Amino acid sequence: MTVAPGWFDISTPDAPRARQFYGELFGWPVQVLDDTYALVGAGDDGRPIGGVGQAGPDSPYTGLVVYFRVDDVADALDRAEKLGGTRRLEPRALPTGRIAVFTDPDGNTVGLISS
Repeated sequence: MTVAPGWFDISTPDAPRARQFYGELFGWPVQVLDDTYALVGAGDDGRPIGGVGQAGPDSPYTGLVVYFRVDDVADALDRAEKLGGTRRLEPRALPTGRIAVFTDPDGNTVGLISS
């Protein structure tokens, strides 16, 4: 089984500034969903490739997080914990699947995503 990046998320205290910065830097189309989140970029199929979100005081992380595609988010999160990772965001449903976030033993924030 090959696990590959499937999404990225940039969580920042100033989402409008970040959307403008990355949109202009990479020429990404930006689709603002609401005051807290926007879809960015376009893959070969025209779908967004990531998002930029507004980080608040209760945000589980800030910065860039790469989400890796897995078959089962809960199982992968359990394996990450058994290997020394720490849960940052419990599995949750999205319209397109499920996500979760953990930090690895070195403190790097990593996301999990499934369809």
